[in-house]
Amino acid sequence: MDFQEKLVQGLISKYGTDRENLLPILQGVVDQERFLSEDVILKISKAMAIPAAHVYGTASFYSFLDTEPRGKYVIRICKTITCSMKGKNQILLAIENFLKVKVGETTIDKKFTILQTNCLGWCHKAPAMLVNDEVYTELTPENVVDILREYKEEK
Repeated sequence: MDFQEKLVQGLISKYGTDRENLLPILQGVVDQERFLSEDVILKISKAMAIPAAHVYGTASFYSFLDTEPRGKYVIRICKTITCSMKGKNQILLAIENFLKVKVGETTIDKKFTILQTNCLGWCHKAPAMLVNDEVYTELTPENVVDILREYKEEK
């Protein structure tokens, strides 16, 4: 049994095979693997006796369940109208210039991925972004580069 099979079996032992437990199982895999590979989707499908298309459909529906490899740090920029009105485009440009990649791309060193996402729930302190699970608000082009520089300098 390989690591993914052990992971899936452990999550199924914890949550069960009922269809309503699919989401926490997918989240558990993402917590460990950083994304849902085609292989792990098939393993979940088989273990839960759910069609693979259903597992993939659920995984691809939610923006926080990645179905392709991402960087160590996933930067999610809020793309709502509030963040846009408060300067989201300038923030995004500063991030792209600093990391030398565009939205949807991952840096060559696999350290950062930039994504846009729907509301993060911080409209009152827009513009906002997440770096993995860490929320940053009231961003400016200057402070967003300072924030990312700290991540970049981490060992």
